[in-house]
Amino acid sequence: MIVRSQKPTLFTLLFAIRGTIVPVIWKKVLFTVLVSSFVVATHGQLLDYKIALTATPFTLWGLTLAIFLAFRNTTAYQRFWEARTLWGDLLIVCRNIIRQMLTFMPALGREQRLALAQQLLAFAYSLKDQLREAPMSAELKTLAGDEPVCTEKRLLNFSRALLGTAKEQQVSDILRSQLDEQCSRLSAVQGGCERIKSTPVPYSYILMLHRTVHIYCFLLPFCLVDSLGWFTPFAVCILAYTFFGLDALGDQITDPFDVEANDLPLNALCRSIEISVLDMLDEPTPQPVNAINDVLL
Repeated sequence: MIVRSQKPTLFTLLFAIRGTIVPVIWKKVLFTVLVSSFVVATHGQLLDYKIALTATPFTLWGLTLAIFLAFRNTTAYQRFWEARTLWGDLLIVCRNIIRQMLTFMPALGREQRLALAQQLLAFAYSLKDQLREAPMSAELKTLAGDEPVCTEKRLLNFSRALLGTAKEQQVSDILRSQLDEQCSRLSAVQGGCERIKSTPVPYSYILMLHRTVHIYCFLLPFCLVDSLGWFTPFAVCILAYTFFGLDALGDQITDPFDVEANDLPLNALCRSIEISVLDMLDEPTPQPVNAINDVLL
């Protein structure tokens, strides 16, 4: 996730490169500008044939393309926001479990509380690794060892340990049901994240949009060359940056669990959960994850 000021200066607004979509699309934009320069140099002719395109079809085409891009990016952002909401719920549930554990089982020893907390944190880190399709992270190995265990198994083991400990501490059935409800919410968070991960945007829709954006930007110089002349590459550069940027941004946030610059910072979110849990237990807390080059992973 890009973490920069929401109120940038005019200089930053116009010339910032780091933490933007420019590093992803600059090659496409540059190629489009080169094509535009070639079109201007040849006066829009290919093999002695003048390609004359009017502005009318490009106006209609551009409007339709903008609507498609807006719809696609809105859909992608809905996936992104739902994923962020689920991870916010995960933080809330982890706090609730620790709070209820301390309240319902005040006689529980420090080692037992810490062991349960580590299992809970192991579930969060395991979910992060699962969603990113990554090997076991160093944090997960520290919490749960090197043995690979699936996320569902970690949740099951934690639920058994938590409810079993509650029963040993003679917690009433009503209070144990509240603990079980929080474990069910953990399962719901996992299921929601897996639904987003395993349900991509239809490939045919993405392919059609990519093709349309590229064709539009490559043909646009033939429409502008007669009216703008050598100003054509500059105008095409701005339009290409807009369309290619929106297209690439939609690609990035469609899978919010990836490690692109605009995806969710799962490492930082897991660390926030760990800090919150350990702080409630009066245990030493690690340092928050810091952004690297204005990007938080």
